[in-house]
Amino acid sequence: MTTSATAATGLRNTTDGGRFLAVAGLRKSYGTGVVTPVLRGTDLELERHRIGVILGPSGSGKSTLMNIVGGIDRADGGTVEVDGERLSDFTDDQLLEYRRTRVGFVFQFYNLVPNLTAGENVEVVSNISEKPLQTDDVLAAVGLADKKDRFPCELSGGEQQRVAIARAIVKSPRLLLCDEPTGALDVETSLGVLALLQRVNAEFGTTILMITHNSAIADMTHSVFRMRDGQVEDVTHHDQPVPAERIQW
Repeated sequence: MTTSATAATGLRNTTDGGRFLAVAGLRKSYGTGVVTPVLRGTDLELERHRIGVILGPSGSGKSTLMNIVGGIDRADGGTVEVDGERLSDFTDDQLLEYRRTRVGFVFQFYNLVPNLTAGENVEVVSNISEKPLQTDDVLAAVGLADKKDRFPCELSGGEQQRVAIARAIVKSPRLLLCDEPTGALDVETSLGVLALLQRVNAEFGTTILMITHNSAIADMTHSVFRMRDGQVEDVTHHDQPVPAERIQW
């Protein structure tokens, strides 16, 4: 089922650039002997320069779907196309290059290198990217220009997540994947991180796909995909997402 919703926003609208991500008939099972189906013919489409969120209970297939879209795992069947390229046809080397240059990852628990400063954590990715953004510019964009020389233990949880976002976008990825990006944060800090993701989408034109258990995040996105039992069972589109600072937790 597909519905449409509209809400007032002060955020600049991103440009509709047509279909960017297309998942069709995706299937994935795990286990030997006793096989457990996780994805059961999953379909999903997200337009270029949009923010999408996948909602669903634990075990619904959200993380498996994101891992396949991110090139971390392979499906048993079906297709995944990102920006016109079919990931399901990629070799292992092509998937490695895809992860290195075209997709960024933001995780719930930051995964920063503890003995590197904020700037160095970002530069680790910058140094292996083809056309990276400037580290100082990216840290300024996430509000951490004055924290470049701080170590993760000297930063709050929200600041560490901002470093993680800076690290993900410094390589200027076409697609940013966020796995429970606010799961380890309090409400106020979470809203700040979500507002930052909206700015990344608006200012850099990055297509963003998040997974979360928190249905409150739905209102700040362009497309909401609700999963259950390995399938997307409902899709909602917002013409004008609500600014993150105004969503009700």
